[in-house]
Amino acid sequence: MATKVTVPKPTLSTIDAIALIVGMVVGVGIFKTPALVAANVQSGGIALLAWLLGGGMSLVGALCYAELTTAYPDAGGTYHYLMRAFGRSPAFLFAWARMTVIQTGSIALPAFVFGDYASELLPLGEYSSAIYAIGVVICLTSLNIVGVQQGKWTQNWLTAAKVLGLVLIIIVSIFFAPQVPPNTSTTATQNAAFGQAMIFVLLTYGGWNEAAYISAEVRDGKRNMVRVLLGSIAIITVIFVLINLAFIYGLGLAGLASSSAPIADLMRGAVGENGARFVSFLIAVSALGAINATIFTGARTNYALGRDFRNFSFLGRWQESTGTPKNALLVQGAISLALIVLGALTRKGFETMVDYTAPVFWLFFLLSGVALLVLRSREPNVPRPFRVPLYPWTPLLFCAICAYLLYSSLTYAGIGGITGVIILLTGIPLLLLNRQRTTSKNL
Repeated sequence: MATKVTVPKPTLSTIDAIALIVGMVVGVGIFKTPALVAANVQSGGIALLAWLLGGGMSLVGALCYAELTTAYPDAGGTYHYLMRAFGRSPAFLFAWARMTVIQTGSIALPAFVFGDYASELLPLGEYSSAIYAIGVVICLTSLNIVGVQQGKWTQNWLTAAKVLGLVLIIIVSIFFAPQVPPNTSTTATQNAAFGQAMIFVLLTYGGWNEAAYISAEVRDGKRNMVRVLLGSIAIITVIFVLINLAFIYGLGLAGLASSSAPIADLMRGAVGENGARFVSFLIAVSALGAINATIFTGARTNYALGRDFRNFSFLGRWQESTGTPKNALLVQGAISLALIVLGALTRKGFETMVDYTAPVFWLFFLLSGVALLVLRSREPNVPRPFRVPLYPWTPLLFCAICAYLLYSSLTYAGIGGITGVIILLTGIPLLLLNRQRTTSKNL
């Protein structure tokens, strides 16, 4: 008697999916990177232009992903596209990198931010931040194992609280903060500084592509995935531009560039210390939303890896009763905890995780753009409910953006980036071992 195979079911509404994406992208980056962007531009207008341009670049990528997700809905997301375009080997290396570098590093990164702010309220000793980070990863992983409904409703509430909090900050800043005359320039150099600013902008926008991993779980996905991607980018761009407008209005460009905690400084100037405390709470909520969304989507690639590769078959089991890939979530959680320990030992958790994930992330993001070009040529008869406009120029532009960010991340990444690349390369022996075992089984 054949074994019944349980697969993902379309249980997510368009609102659920948008909440996941917005919750992931509007994470902790927006509280850290605006000061770095301001330090690399010549005026407030150029700073706002950089954030608008970041939204436009993300829109280019979203249009490419809209075609891929509607033509090839699958829980594996980018893994599935790489499998169809390039075969098993590149797809395996992507899934390995996502499990050990990209997604798990992206879970550890906001977990450290949550730990930093929780430690301000109740310190737990020398490794307080890491202790809180470990605790929150365990709690949210467990919540997502319990069931898909619990995971998605938690995300909806966290995203709603985060967006409302940011809207409140924008309103309070505009109406109550003393206006600072906008500086016409900062200490940024006249040459190439804008390119550096865009690296930080696009880092902050990163994460919208996670929509690919829930494409098989969105109701009427062939029609609604376009709405999810474009709607998410629109909401995120509006939030980012408005919050930076509030920064420039309340702090001035030079004040923003020199601030280590711009939102806290902004609210302190508007309503005093209570405003700064509110910001600490908001950042903690934002970190929780980013962690939960990343846990939710990340395990889907691990599930696809186990579904397609014999050596990892234990990951490819979908729990019908809960609607979740339990084993994939457990493995993802364990690796994330190991990275938190690594970050705690280096004493630079956030910076280490950024360097660790960036080069590998942009490498495979570039390959996903190439995959669209390959699949459009190789599989012209596959139904495509949405076709990327201005083909092939739009995907070519997306590939160029990814190539630039890959070069930049390799140029600026330190030991963390090198470690991430080495971990990616360790997947090659595992790939060869899986191929050898598969060949032996077929003899």
